[in-house]
Amino acid sequence: MLRIKRKVRLETERLSLRPPIHSDFREWAKLRYESSDFLTKWEPTWASNHLTRKAFTNRVYWAQRSISGDTAVPLFLERREDGALMGAITLDNIRRGPAQSGTLGYWIGHHYARHGYMSEAIAAIVHYAFERMDLSRLEAACLPENKASRGLLERTGFKYEGVAQAYLQIDGRWRSHVLYSALRMDRRGRTDVG
Repeated sequence: MLRIKRKVRLETERLSLRPPIHSDFREWAKLRYESSDFLTKWEPTWASNHLTRKAFTNRVYWAQRSISGDTAVPLFLERREDGALMGAITLDNIRRGPAQSGTLGYWIGHHYARHGYMSEAIAAIVHYAFERMDLSRLEAACLPENKASRGLLERTGFKYEGVAQAYLQIDGRWRSHVLYSALRMDRRGRTDVG
């Protein structure tokens, strides 16, 4: 079967969003390691080999297959001024047909948090999803106590929808998450519920 190799690169004022490549390994592993206390309370438990080159290589190949297969768009956040790797954003679980939707996930290194970088990245991927991929709905979820992530989603146009019970395993236990969505043709207005 012949696969079309698609290239995805999104540019914002301060960022380049691009798929991971093999040469990112050292910088990615260092950033994840240095940010582990900041990240692990919000993420599924890391596998014992999470920071290994082999696991990263598998991640790069998965990203290539996902983009080519139109099932996900995993992108690294690279600061344009100096090329620093800052985090990642992934549009995953892309569903076509009558759904035309996907799920957004993201993380950023602790040194780069709360400087507006992820807001830029989310705005870029939302625009790409709606305008270039013709998706109609994007979903995102976070832990209820993650005020920073909830605020980020709300600032970038996502609206609160409800709670998903036992949604993901975080730190070894099933945790409920608050759900948000962004719609291409959103007429819902602002919500302060939740």
